[in-house]
Amino acid sequence: MTNAAPVIIGFDGSSAAERALRDSAALVGPRRALVVTVWEAGRAFETATLPIAALEMPPAMLDIRSATEAELEQYEAARRAAQRGALIAREAGYSDAEGLAVADDLTVADTLIRLARERHALGIVVGTHGHRSISELLLGSTSSSLVHKADCPVVVVRARDDH
Repeated sequence: MTNAAPVIIGFDGSSAAERALRDSAALVGPRRALVVTVWEAGRAFETATLPIAALEMPPAMLDIRSATEAELEQYEAARRAAQRGALIAREAGYSDAEGLAVADDLTVADTLIRLARERHALGIVVGTHGHRSISELLLGSTSSSLVHKADCPVVVVRARDDH
C-alpha cells in the first residue's frame, strides 16, 4: 500500500530536474508524486514596461492582448512540462504522479513550501545544476532556500558532472 502523502517534486524540464525525479523514485519507493512546474505570472506585463521604467520615461501603451497571449503561452509551457514530469515520474517508479503548473507566490522555493504544507507532503525534491550564477549569489538558489526554510525533508539531487 502506498502512502497518501505525496512527494513534491520541483520540475523545470531541465536534465537536472529529470535526474532528481528519477533518482528520488528509487530513494522513496512507490509513493504518490506531485510534479510541480512553477511559472512567473505577470512576467509578460513586466517585460512590456521594464525598459521604459528603467529609463524613467512615461509609461507606454501596453498591448494587453499580446501580454495576455504571452501569459497563456507561458502557462501552457509550464503545464506541458509538469505533465511530462508526471509521465517520467510514473515511468521511474512513483505509484501515481500528477503534474501541476503553478504561478509563483514570491519565489519558486516559497511556492514549493506552500504546496508541501497544503498537501502534507512527505518531502520536497529538486535538482540542482551544481553551479551558481551571479543572481544566485545575490538572491540565493532555490535548493538553498528550500533547505533553510522548509519544515519537511528536502532532497537536492546534483546534476552529473561529466567533466
